[in-house]
Amino acid sequence: MEERYYDKAMECATREEMKALQDERLVKQVKHVWDNVPYYRKKMEEQGVTPDDIKGVDDLHKLPFLSKADLREAYPYGLLAKPLKDCVRIQSTSGTTGKRVVAFYTQHDIDVWDECCARAITAAGGTDEDVCQVSYGYGLFTGGAGLNGGSHKVGCLTVPTSSGNTERQIMFIKDLQATILCCTPSYAAYLGESMKEKGMGPDDIPLKAGIFGAEAWSEEMRQDIQNTLGIRAYDIYGLTEISGPGVAFECSEQNGMHVNEDNFIPEIIDPDTGEVLPDDTEGELVFTCINKEAFPMMRYRTRDICTLTRKKCSCGRTLIKMTKPRGRTDDMLIIRGVNVFPSQIEAALLNQGYAGNYQIIVDRVNNSDTLDVHVEMTPDMFTDDMGEIDRMQKGLVEGLKSMLGLKAKVTLVEPKSIVRSEGKAVRVIDKRKI
Repeated sequence: MEERYYDKAMECATREEMKALQDERLVKQVKHVWDNVPYYRKKMEEQGVTPDDIKGVDDLHKLPFLSKADLREAYPYGLLAKPLKDCVRIQSTSGTTGKRVVAFYTQHDIDVWDECCARAITAAGGTDEDVCQVSYGYGLFTGGAGLNGGSHKVGCLTVPTSSGNTERQIMFIKDLQATILCCTPSYAAYLGESMKEKGMGPDDIPLKAGIFGAEAWSEEMRQDIQNTLGIRAYDIYGLTEISGPGVAFECSEQNGMHVNEDNFIPEIIDPDTGEVLPDDTEGELVFTCINKEAFPMMRYRTRDICTLTRKKCSCGRTLIKMTKPRGRTDDMLIIRGVNVFPSQIEAALLNQGYAGNYQIIVDRVNNSDTLDVHVEMTPDMFTDDMGEIDRMQKGLVEGLKSMLGLKAKVTLVEPKSIVRSEGKAVRVIDKRKI
């Protein structure tokens, strides 16, 4: 298909043009934060840094990091850089421990965020002739708000269904002729599964593209969703602390996400030492906001593990690309000394024809870690032949051992027996923390 851009001048800017813009915005932002955020000014002073030390992006490494612990400590207003009278909205993370992270937005911040999401929708082929069904949750969660705003910017007819009520979701897709679906990948898979049960295939629905984010998903899961819904599935990346979805987005190449680096400067660091790593090296992703007014995070540690690359992209965009996060430094499971990411387990299951509905249960018995994986059989493979089930389980045990380098116990369960999620899927139960 023909490549579309929402803001071609920015998305295809030369490296020199982008760096000049970043230098200018960073210098201005550091001064703004120093003047208006005593919490961060104190961190700068402790590190012996002043705004005069920051002349541009090349000096970014001199600034101190921010982490989720800082956000909790400064809750609710400690990192706010504008008066409350200038703020028009908050969004908040769905964290389950400690204080929630609350992010603030001026109208300028929302306009920038909406444009970032508009770029993502346009890159997925969206125009003002499309019907965009936003099935992310609305409210404090950023998913619904971000894609809703982006859809408006593009000029799509926006269907704000929010998450849940799958019957209604399917009805609107059919009746309103929705062409773009925005939701979590696990919910997209669930919608596809529900449509299949109703005897509906790709030819029965008008969808052409999907923009899926907010949780980790594998290439195998992408192919499964594309086949079930008959669409092209695009990844989108973001986090509440930085703005929400649209920090980075996939293009027609579907191989990594372009970072909107006119607004967010990405770095990759060694998670243990904090040292900045060169492009094409895997490490922890860090973002600095250079075009935000109310809540401008400086060198925020995302805990996501990925790689940045400037290799030429076939879509024509020059924005730096980040790979799909391979996991997180804080949700990585260490089992018997082995680093395990849920996405690795998902890939192993999908490689053997399973639908990707699974649950990982980690425990500690007699001072030794145990790894149990419950996997749903698909309806066409379901059987009560215990010999056949045993054979299939052994095949999965071998597949997981090959992928992970350690042995897991696999239990095949009936279709639909693992609780479905309409938001982020709960994939891991780690009983060692209880």
